[in-house]
Amino acid sequence: MRAPQARPPQARATFRLAAVVALTVTFLSLLGMGLQYRLVENRLMQAQTALLAADLDGFGALYDQRRIIALRQAIDYRAAAATGDELLLLQDRGGTILAGTHPDWPESLPVLGDGFSADAAQVFDEAGQRWLGVARILPGGFPLLVARSLSAMEATLAALRRAILGLTAGMLAAGGVVGWVAARKIMGRITRINALADRVAAGALDARLPGPRAADEFGLLETHVHAMLDRIEALNRATHRLSDSIAHELRTPLNRMAQKLSRLQGQDDLVTDLREEMRKATRVFDALLDISRAEADQGFGGGLMPVDLSTLCAEMAELYEALAEDKGLTLLPEIAGGQQILGDRTLIGQMLANLLDNSVKYCASGDSIHLVLHPTGGTVKLIIRDTGPGLPEDVKFEAFERFTRAERDRAHPGHGLGLALVRAIATRHGARLSTPDVEKGFELQIDWPKLGL
Repeated sequence: MRAPQARPPQARATFRLAAVVALTVTFLSLLGMGLQYRLVENRLMQAQTALLAADLDGFGALYDQRRIIALRQAIDYRAAAATGDELLLLQDRGGTILAGTHPDWPESLPVLGDGFSADAAQVFDEAGQRWLGVARILPGGFPLLVARSLSAMEATLAALRRAILGLTAGMLAAGGVVGWVAARKIMGRITRINALADRVAAGALDARLPGPRAADEFGLLETHVHAMLDRIEALNRATHRLSDSIAHELRTPLNRMAQKLSRLQGQDDLVTDLREEMRKATRVFDALLDISRAEADQGFGGGLMPVDLSTLCAEMAELYEALAEDKGLTLLPEIAGGQQILGDRTLIGQMLANLLDNSVKYCASGDSIHLVLHPTGGTVKLIIRDTGPGLPEDVKFEAFERFTRAERDRAHPGHGLGLALVRAIATRHGARLSTPDVEKGFELQIDWPKLGL
């Protein structure tokens, strides 16, 4: 079963931003509707209290006229026309029902005070409903209960709650859509700049954002990024021109001096030493020119042909196997067959030679060198790993820069351009370098794009 693909970082950021917008709008709307709900609930309760007070005032007026007889007659009349939204009950001193709409006194409603005031009205449950009522002891010990049903009010509040839930769902959906559109627009602008940064990181210093720039903060940022890239590109061109000029200008007189040395007689040792020093200097200039050419071709696919990387790695392993054995090293190739890439066979061979040269040069007798090639998804992974001393901490982050050498390695011949050339060749082919941490030695991984992908 195919594993689900992870959502790209841009999509995750867009989703988070859209969710924040939707939740914020929904929360504020829900807060406003909650306050409105409380206001409606309080107003409805006040209305019920006012109706209860009006009932009590009416009963109080009747009681003042004819006492219990008038009150009993009024309750009987109301009970005969009862609609189920009021609860009336009058008892004598012994608890016998004199008049009312209910056969029993509610157990959850204690008698509080006397008179016909609506103060201290109580909410209680009875007959499966909630009521707002007042229980009093009239003069002579007659209990009186007057209550109004809260069913209508609760039905209204329930409908209001359903409306609030529906509006909340609608606000959440609408906020999500609006947030997603806004987030997509914002993240699209950010993604546009990130895409430019990726191209520049891959070596395309001449990359620029297409189209006109908007008159906003993002447009200003793009303008600043372009100005920065223009400056970097100009400085980079100046540096490369200087490096190339030095290499070209000094390489020619060195070759001429080497030719003139052949005319010297009687100083063979001196001539040999001078020629060797000149060859070393010439190799430095050749390496600089190779790096400049590889960097100049970054992002340009011309000149690349299908290369059987498996065959090339096998040939390089066979070439260096004898050299490794002479130094007491073990070269262990693990090469998967048939791995094709698009590249320059000569440059890739030069890269492999540099890496294997370094491993042989710095490893001691008994160490091992692994040359591994295998496919991984859409790439071909090349790994060169050894059990030598590894990269010193002081040059770990600058190892791929030109002329970088550790103090520890000054005794070894070299000029600090090998890994710089490796990086330039890898970038020329669109390959990605990484140096994972290992317990001992040095490991370099190069992920090559597969041919046709």
